Amino acid sequence: MNPGRRTRLSPRSAEQFTSDSLFDRVARVVCAADCLPRKELFESWEVARRARRRFRGGRVVDLACGHGLVAWLLLILDDTSPSALAVDTRIPASAEPLGQALVRAWPRLAGRVELRETALETVELAATDLVVSAHACGALTDRVIARASAAGARLAVLPCCQDEETCDTGGLGGWMDIALAVDATRVRKLAALGYTVMTQVIPAAVTPKNRLLLAAPSASS
Repeated sequence: MNPGRRTRLSPRSAEQFTSDSLFDRVARVVCAADCLPRKELFESWEVARRARRRFRGGRVVDLACGHGLVAWLLLILDDTSPSALAVDTRIPASAEPLGQALVRAWPRLAGRVELRETALETVELAATDLVVSAHACGALTDRVIARASAAGARLAVLPCCQDEETCDTGGLGGWMDIALAVDATRVRKLAALGYTVMTQVIPAAVTPKNRLLLAAPSASS
């Protein structure tokens, strides 16, 4: 099975997820919903489980959320988070049936995840929030980081599509490739703001854009 394929998971795909593990249980629900690319399932799971190893509790705010699966998974993995807000300028119509399928499988999630179509700048954030974003393209990741750090919130982002025109390389482009220079500069800026930063990678088989940045204000890390 190739976890990085963009083909849609269908009810027939469920036969590939037969164990009693939490991931396979989630995967079977996603397959039944018949709306999500395989790659998105694996990406969302890898981001959510690594974020929960570091950060517990708090409202989840998933910015540039797509289907909002990361938000749902963070509540499944840690029930001490009271709610989640999943925000994007355009949320796919298939996000609703996906959410309904997850609630049927985990009834405790009912009424706890809000999907909202709006610009991320309109969202009020608090220091107690956990702000996440998986594959916010280019400078959109910087906007997510700026909003989270302004509120003093914890942060988990999986950047992608870094470019020299819209992102800050911090003058490091002569030593390393542009994408790495941009992400290294993001780490440096967060550290200067008093954040403790943890850098990880998710499996490259899921996505080659696999650098995960986790950060929290030093007092709460």
